[in-house]
Amino acid sequence: MAGARVLVHVRRAGAGGAAAFGQSVTGVFCPAHTDVALVSCGLERGRFLISDVPFPGSTVTVLKRPPFCPAKLGGDTPGDRGGHAGVTAAVAVLLEATCGHVLLTRRATTLRHFPNVWVPPGGHLEPGEELVAAGLRELAEETGLLLEPGTFSWHLLGLWESLFPPSLSWGPPRCHHIVTYLGLRSAEPRQRLQARLCPSPAEVSAVAWLEPPVLEAIAATEDGAEGPGSGPGPGLGPGLGSGSLPSELPATIGITELSPDGLRSSRIATGTLLRRAPERGPDLERVSTGTKFALGRWRAGPGRGRERE
Repeated sequence: MAGARVLVHVRRAGAGGAAAFGQSVTGVFCPAHTDVALVSCGLERGRFLISDVPFPGSTVTVLKRPPFCPAKLGGDTPGDRGGHAGVTAAVAVLLEATCGHVLLTRRATTLRHFPNVWVPPGGHLEPGEELVAAGLRELAEETGLLLEPGTFSWHLLGLWESLFPPSLSWGPPRCHHIVTYLGLRSAEPRQRLQARLCPSPAEVSAVAWLEPPVLEAIAATEDGAEGPGSGPGPGLGPGLGSGSLPSELPATIGITELSPDGLRSSRIATGTLLRRAPERGPDLERVSTGTKFALGRWRAGPGRGRERE
């Protein structure tokens, strides 16, 4: 999305300013040997503020980065700023139907950042937007789904520090975001939402409604948790941890792909969605590391945040 962006600012012990591109935002609030912090966040005077103490209108939540975060491991190497002055605020939404299925989209292969990777709908926060309004706009732009007021509730899942490329082995950072993940619970059944889908081919190559057991398995395959030197497990393919596909999961998952003739039903191996991010080499079709974080927060239940309408 072109146009003005909302920048991330940080405040700790009463001091702070704009977050610096390529330098870890999470690291401002946690010791170097950890990757998670409890923070307060919210919009303040046209910026997205993350603070170590609450402020008017803020919400307390978790801020996390992956253990292989380039901003953590790269020191003061700024990378290519790509014309952006700092760290950009973004929003992504996990849309849950009444049956508990959650919508994920596969990013188009033509996109510059994270092509062919499964993520929830999302994008940049625009100046003057509230977080939920931005999430609803991105949902509509990417999938064609318009959610009317009163037909959903929402809660804040957490903040994720995202850089691309996601690993220094792939080159220096070219973009740097703090993604606010929102959980949206629709009052409509999956079939009704599916009937209204009209994905944008410029951003999306496929969509899938995933059931809770699959979502929980995806969240459990935490990228970077397997440690150096761990190889692929039998039957799961490159980039996966040890072990075989859990017996309670289906061998394949139904998806809806975009084609020149419109939407078509297809299936992919469940193991594709359980892949871990490769340490080096070309990326794989997989679920993004940030999405796994958000799903982990989602599966913890509504008690993780205030439900709002």
